[in-house]
Amino acid sequence: MSARMPQTPAAVTPRFRPVLDRFAPYQPGKRPPGGAGAAYKLSSNESPFGPLPSVAAVIAEAAAGVNRYPDHAARELTDAIAARFGVPPGHVAVGCGSVGLIQQLLEAVSDPGAEVLYAWRSFEAYPYLSDLAGARSVRVPLRDEGHDLGAMAAAITARTRLIFICTPNNPTGTIVPRADLERFLDQVPGDCLVALDEAYVQYVRDPAAADGLELYRERPNVAVLRTFSKAYGLAGLRVGFLIGHEAVAAAARKTMLTFTVNSIAMAAAIASLAAEAELLRRVDLVVAERERVRGELLRMGWTVPPSQANFVWLRLGSATPEFAAACDHAGLAIRSFGQEGARISIGEPAANDRFLEVAATYPRRA
Repeated sequence: MSARMPQTPAAVTPRFRPVLDRFAPYQPGKRPPGGAGAAYKLSSNESPFGPLPSVAAVIAEAAAGVNRYPDHAARELTDAIAARFGVPPGHVAVGCGSVGLIQQLLEAVSDPGAEVLYAWRSFEAYPYLSDLAGARSVRVPLRDEGHDLGAMAAAITARTRLIFICTPNNPTGTIVPRADLERFLDQVPGDCLVALDEAYVQYVRDPAAADGLELYRERPNVAVLRTFSKAYGLAGLRVGFLIGHEAVAAAARKTMLTFTVNSIAMAAAIASLAAEAELLRRVDLVVAERERVRGELLRMGWTVPPSQANFVWLRLGSATPEFAAACDHAGLAIRSFGQEGARISIGEPAANDRFLEVAATYPRRA
């Protein structure tokens, strides 16, 4: 006679951390609506281009070895990144996209009572990853759609362990000028880590923009986060990297989930660095489209911040859901943020034309 499992009352459930009841998990960019006709996804800031033939060939070759674990230390990729950017290999750490490195840094600094400081609105992963790490978020409102570095400096306390500076800022596309960032960094205590989130740096054309790789070299508390997801077109493979001084990079490596960067992703990233010149010519095409789209929106009467990323931002307020619905009806998936505004990725010219048609006929101007 087989033993029976004890009956558990229906109202009793396993106990989880209360923090899970206080926030919504990350919501990925929505898929384009179905139905007849072409539909376009402009919700996730992805490259509109598929992988280069040389990179695709490397991906196919690497797939033959997936019965083996990847190199957890990512030695070959680390060496390739170090060589490309002229830094010691000990200054490099990798992760599952730059968002993986954000989580790794939060795990490395978040003792009880730790505070994490960032502008808001900014990258939507900052709040929930900070909550999961047990850190307290300190959000400083944007000013003119950009970082208010003066207010951020004033918000630093003895409990501030990590500061995120997203430049270009997601979702507004604005950059932090180098001179302003240097003045800010001069006010940050040396034991507080500053992570410069530069996921969109390849799209920057403003000569006044800060370059984290120039700034980090003389500042042991500054680290730079970059990714292969955007300009390199490897969003589906999830690989990012950090460049910082050895103590920072070592902490990020210690908190990385085992084997988090897979072997195909590493091979594709190395191949992409080798083909960078060709990939960056594609970036130039996206930048040209960004300028065209923003110029047309300004001509129509929209207010559009000067984006240095691969998207544009419209602050729509309470009209945000209605505008998103109009785009959806036109076969366009965009990224809306509650009652604040909408971020529209720059896609292929046909997708951008479709978006401009919606913007031209929409009755409200932001």
